[in-house]
Amino acid sequence: MAGTPVIDVVVNGVRRTVEGDPERSLLGVLREDLDLTGAKYGCGEGQCGACTVLIDGQPTRSCRTKLQAVAGKAVTTIEGLEKDGRLHPVQQAFLDAGAMQCGYCTAGMIMSGVALLARRSEPEKADIARAMEGHVCRCGTYPRIVAALHAAAGGTKVTRG
Repeated sequence: MAGTPVIDVVVNGVRRTVEGDPERSLLGVLREDLDLTGAKYGCGEGQCGACTVLIDGQPTRSCRTKLQAVAGKAVTTIEGLEKDGRLHPVQQAFLDAGAMQCGYCTAGMIMSGVALLARRSEPEKADIARAMEGHVCRCGTYPRIVAALHAAAGGTKVTRG
């Protein structure tokens, strides 16, 4: 349709052109237009963390981010972490630690964990707690999440406990 706004964004390292309302949520575009369904709709208010993606390396709630705000920026979703068939160390640590049950919150927590470890390679427990603030896990696996992030930082093998 003539006059439809076009926005270029780099998603998981690939330049994508999205046509449509620049006021749409990034989450909607990722899930509905680009078929990247790892980020979840939880609360729609940016309070639960299920929709977290990285924008230029910073954890961001995609449900509250407008498409126009990411024009020309790099967006990384959970689908973009795997490289050459290998999970990102944080993804692997979550699996090893059993840090998920239903999995609904997992992608957002992993994305925040990846950003944390990019900023601070050896985080303290308090750093991990701050990075996970605003992420809601209804299954209550918080101790395993902390263990997984410690393991990802130090390469320590984690066993389910």
